[in-house]
Amino acid sequence: MLSLRSTRISRILAAATLLVAAPALAAATATAAPPAPVPQLDLARYLGVWHQLAAVPQYFNLVCARDTRAEYALDAQGNVSVHNTCTTWAGTPNEIRGTATVNDTATGAQLHVSFPGVPTQEALSGPTNYIVTALGPDYSWALVTDPGRISGFVLSRTPQLAATEWRAVRDAIAAAGENPCLYLTSPTSGGTDAIAPLCV
Repeated sequence: MLSLRSTRISRILAAATLLVAAPALAAATATAAPPAPVPQLDLARYLGVWHQLAAVPQYFNLVCARDTRAEYALDAQGNVSVHNTCTTWAGTPNEIRGTATVNDTATGAQLHVSFPGVPTQEALSGPTNYIVTALGPDYSWALVTDPGRISGFVLSRTPQLAATEWRAVRDAIAAAGENPCLYLTSPTSGGTDAIAPLCV
């Protein structure tokens, strides 16, 4: 049986490998038109807590080992406050706060998210880097990516999804022009404890 330390190292290496490979694998779609947003995002329904159940590894989230969550709320300026939290590989809490502004008033589903102190994401306004491309019934899950399809997040109101919902998520990833093999499941209390590509 693998030790906890070696298991953690294996998970980090798997995520790091995909992080290095992701730009090359995504290059074929980077020149295509950006993925389409959902026709209409009801921001009031979208606010609240979301559990990250899968994601394309990014440099800024490799520190997160499990229980990655995002909480969205309206701020005093009418923008969306973003509070991301997770548990690190050392078992300690990690958090970052940011702001999202709507760039697309027609659908409301394309936003610019900024995080103070994060390179390339510090400006409060800017180009779209957050597109809600699919939503489950009753806003039970969401698929989020960016214009170049470099990032990707499967968000859910609950720590797990039913098999039928996962099929819908995989279909939505394909419809957005992305590769489900680039998405790794995110360990979540009450959900999966595994890290595996969504194409497995």
